[in-house]
Amino acid sequence: MAKTIMVVDDSASMRQVVGIALRAAGYEVLEGCDGKDALARLDGRKVHLIISDVNMPNMDGIAFLKEVKKHPGYRFTPVIMLTTESQASKMDEGRAAGAKAWMVKPFQPAQILDAVSKLVLP
Repeated sequence: MAKTIMVVDDSASMRQVVGIALRAAGYEVLEGCDGKDALARLDGRKVHLIISDVNMPNMDGIAFLKEVKKHPGYRFTPVIMLTTESQASKMDEGRAAGAKAWMVKPFQPAQILDAVSKLVLP
């Protein structure tokens, strides 16, 4: 059975690029256009990994990550932050909130797949 990965980004083209790479590698992909939208989609089904942008309207990636970690069903779901943010202070904030990895855009699909394969839940 395919593993499910949620991609959260306010850029439709970014969700598409990441989604294409993940689907080509055999993953199922759920999409959220911001933190609020993504939280609404966490409806109890198993999500093996979340990839989230940081800068989004309505609810940014760090606030979304904190909410995910409060949710009993998703507390242990690994989260990769995929963002243009590269300041150490933002990365520290992400790590403190529970991010397992921090990737800076632009990226190569192979980089994402490598990180996903290391972090995705069994």
